[in-house]
Amino acid sequence: MAGASLDDDGSGGRRGALGPILRTILIGVAVIFLVILLTTICLPPPSSSTAGTGGFCPRPAQAFVAVPQFNQQAVEVHALRRHAFRNDFFAQLELARRYEASRVNDKKLDDPVEAATWYALALSNASGFEPVGGSSGARVGGNGRAAQHYDDCRANERRDAYRHLDNLLARMSTEERDKVRRRSIYVLSTEGAEGFRTLARLHDAAYGPYGEPADNREARWSLGREGAGTAVNLFQRNDVDAYLYNYLAAQTGDVGAYVLLKDFGRTLQEYERAAPDRGGFANMVESKANRWIPPYEFYPPEAPDTGVPLSDESEPNSDPAEAALLRISRLPYAELSNALSYLRLLDHTVAKDTETPTSAIESFQAMLGQEKTGVLSPLQKVRLVQYAAVSGSPKAQLALAVMYSEGVGVPVDYARAYHWYETADKQGSPEAKYAMSTFFSLGMEGVADQDKAKAVAYQIDAALSGFGPSADRLQGILQRMGHSRAKAERDAQ
Repeated sequence: MAGASLDDDGSGGRRGALGPILRTILIGVAVIFLVILLTTICLPPPSSSTAGTGGFCPRPAQAFVAVPQFNQQAVEVHALRRHAFRNDFFAQLELARRYEASRVNDKKLDDPVEAATWYALALSNASGFEPVGGSSGARVGGNGRAAQHYDDCRANERRDAYRHLDNLLARMSTEERDKVRRRSIYVLSTEGAEGFRTLARLHDAAYGPYGEPADNREARWSLGREGAGTAVNLFQRNDVDAYLYNYLAAQTGDVGAYVLLKDFGRTLQEYERAAPDRGGFANMVESKANRWIPPYEFYPPEAPDTGVPLSDESEPNSDPAEAALLRISRLPYAELSNALSYLRLLDHTVAKDTETPTSAIESFQAMLGQEKTGVLSPLQKVRLVQYAAVSGSPKAQLALAVMYSEGVGVPVDYARAYHWYETADKQGSPEAKYAMSTFFSLGMEGVADQDKAKAVAYQIDAALSGFGPSADRLQGILQRMGHSRAKAERDAQ
């Protein structure tokens, strides 16, 4: 009876009292859910305490280690570099924020040049501005609305990147800005045709400052009213470089670049007709393209003070490059030993890899900022010769020139080969002098025009430098790399 009284007298009243409370709670939960949803789609600019942990768009999961370890920061940075070298827009942004060192945990990584480099690469990345929702009318409702949010959040990401890049560049010297530009060009050049097309857009006045289409709504909004004056002038607009990079992209066999090149060629011809004093403009640009070489052999092996060493995470991106890498086994081990010795990682040269202390190889791998395995991978063998060459070793410079001439470890590239023969020659290498005479005797179109007088001069210099036995050594290297002495002599003639 008492229970009936409680139910009759109280339950209705309680429902009446709980109704507004439940509604209030539900509305509150809905508001919180909506706020969380909006913040994951389009966040406000990250503060100094959160920069580097997220951005305006929800971040894809990165390949980080789940269990903390003593070198977790290095593992994370190298994972980000691998993704960033593969043109991952969000990895590039995250890497830039890490090197900007806005978080306390990233202070050891503080490197304005590296931060600016990855902001510039993120801004040039088409994944940051290509619309995924089609036209504005197609974005109303359903998936179109989600696509609109994704376009908008990426526009916010790019606006923030413009702001950060502008601030970084404004505080830099001319030399530091040149480093940012050269590193950006190198990374894009490792991407093959896609990277060269991006470089062409960066220098083409028909596009935005970072290659964005002129009619791209999000790209125009990202640039903002302030214009990011310093950032937009990192890459200078000019027809020569725009044509050059389209030409390099077309040389990779890219059909799209070939079409762009033909259209650009017609523009250049019209330019020549309008300005007769610039006759042969297109031929001059093509000649420059044939001589063009990336600004680095590989990413500069530098590191912020006490920080994680920079690492080159580029990999062969074509069948010829991979085939050339397999041929690295033809390189005599003496060349690797000489490189290790020049870098002061070996006390004396050795004849076999089995005679090389594991510690020497691990020390070199540490210089590259890569895992210490004690065994050189094919790409690390190439990097070893390149590292010694850029550090000034005449032997490594000559070996690298031969590698580019013969496609051993690296694709055949006569412009690169000429560069390293010339560099070794300046250090007095008689073999390099002989190679230079061959270049000028035969003539390599766009690299070294045929010039018998120069060839004779180089041959005389080589003879005065004791060329006789040196010629045998050079031909021996060629022979061990898979070419017969007879072929080497025929090529020389």
